[in-house]
Amino acid sequence: MSDSYIHTAGLMGTVVTFQVVGHGADDRERLERKEGVERAVEWFHTITDHCSRFDSRSELARLSTQIGVAVPVTAMLFEAVRFALAVAEESDGAFDPTVGLRMEAEGFDTEFRSGNIVRLGIKDVGGVSYRDVFLDDDERTITLRRPLVLDLGAVAKGLAIDMAARELQTFENFAIDAGGDLYLGGCNADGQPWSVGIRHPRDEHEMLGTLHVSGMAACTSGDYARRSLIHDDDHHIVDARSRKSVTASVSATVVASSAMVADALATAAFVLGPADGIRLLERHGLDGLIVTPALEQFTTPGMRRDYHSSGVTTGGVS
Repeated sequence: MSDSYIHTAGLMGTVVTFQVVGHGADDRERLERKEGVERAVEWFHTITDHCSRFDSRSELARLSTQIGVAVPVTAMLFEAVRFALAVAEESDGAFDPTVGLRMEAEGFDTEFRSGNIVRLGIKDVGGVSYRDVFLDDDERTITLRRPLVLDLGAVAKGLAIDMAARELQTFENFAIDAGGDLYLGGCNADGQPWSVGIRHPRDEHEMLGTLHVSGMAACTSGDYARRSLIHDDDHHIVDARSRKSVTASVSATVVASSAMVADALATAAFVLGPADGIRLLERHGLDGLIVTPALEQFTTPGMRRDYHSSGVTTGGVS
């Protein structure tokens, strides 16, 4: 008999669902699952406090106001920025966390809890890139060499999922679904690997196919997730080199042992497009799927083995 604990909360601008699978658990075990999920939820709040550009009180926001200064930061923010810069380097600047001001200009500046517009008052001088961010490992400081705003949206949510998953590891069988970015531990309530539906990028009621996942993260970047409030044709995934919304991809899914890796590399692969994006994933030993505007599906060899294209299906995670 299954006795799962399920909790849903609005976190990081999306709906996050935590599911911990039990089998005939007693009251003590139910309480342990509930307390474990509460600790997992707290990680989302903690990482928001450090890494969000939508909160003027966050550590990231405070960093953005100190241009040309070596700012001591927490280990959490330092490592999140370090990882984002590493992905920028690996993608030759296609992925770049210094696009915050470009995102503000497109209307992606609303704090999801209050609905308030959050702008940090930084003037866009143009021409900035990840090379304008300097990290000092010995002093654990970050220096923004030019006026810019970091956007860690493709890193922070994955990091929160990873930290939440760490809290739930003792339960073995669990799922975290943060707006379609997932970590699946162990098995589902039927004792089988979790089944993940890959959303059709042009019809929210259909699925392109399914993946069977256990002990891994699966994250998807899609142009349908957030549209610009300023320009109808633009969306939130920007090629930092051109500062324009990407048009060669409509969806990219990556499977990895870490949600932070899967989330960031899904965004990078999306920006690079099918050919270069698949090469990026293969170079790092990751599996993934990239979908074009014509709905052509490009996959890594491992993804071809594990991904089951099913035409039109319904469903999500089970």
